[in-house]
Amino acid sequence: MQYVLPNLQFSYAALEPWIDSLTMKVHHNGHHKAYVDKLNKTLADHPKWQLPIDVLISQIDRVPKEIRADVKNNAGGHANHTLFWTILTPKSQQLASGNLTAAIASNFGSFEAFREQFSEAALDHFSNGWVWLAVDANRRMIIHTTKDHDTPISEGLQPLLVLDIWEHAYYLKHQNRRAEYLFNFWHVLNWDEIEKRWDQIKTWGHTNREWQI
Repeated sequence: MQYVLPNLQFSYAALEPWIDSLTMKVHHNGHHKAYVDKLNKTLADHPKWQLPIDVLISQIDRVPKEIRADVKNNAGGHANHTLFWTILTPKSQQLASGNLTAAIASNFGSFEAFREQFSEAALDHFSNGWVWLAVDANRRMIIHTTKDHDTPISEGLQPLLVLDIWEHAYYLKHQNRRAEYLFNFWHVLNWDEIEKRWDQIKTWGHTNREWQI
């Protein structure tokens, strides 16, 4: 199978002024596309491992050692970015609604406490990586960080939402001012999509909506 760069559900300029069009173009058609291309090249001679991406990253420790690092980096980059695009929208609501709000409040004390803890994790994270709202095997929400393109799926967690804190996600607009990027991120979150992910996790224990949109 060949992995494919997913189409965005909006134009590169649609998230302005919060995320600029040049960053979106370079991020999606530059960085993400490179991960897809490199993954296809790495697995070209390994048809056994040309698996659906969520299956592949859940079995990363079984991938042959000689290609494992490349597969981990590029499959993770592809998977993480694919989810990231689906939880962004030009028509964001400032707060989650319905069952998701209640679940967040139950896990963190309030929505505001969740946002504060998530933001702190993003600002304190050293170097490149990702910040996640994820769900563990007991249906408990946790804030989780990963380095490089590691993914919580490889750790048995189910991601609800994610923030890309690699510098390529914000440096063209914000340079080293990650706090500005984080502030803007809250204005473009697709809470309707995140709630659909939560509903599936509650029902089935997992979700892979990002590969179905």
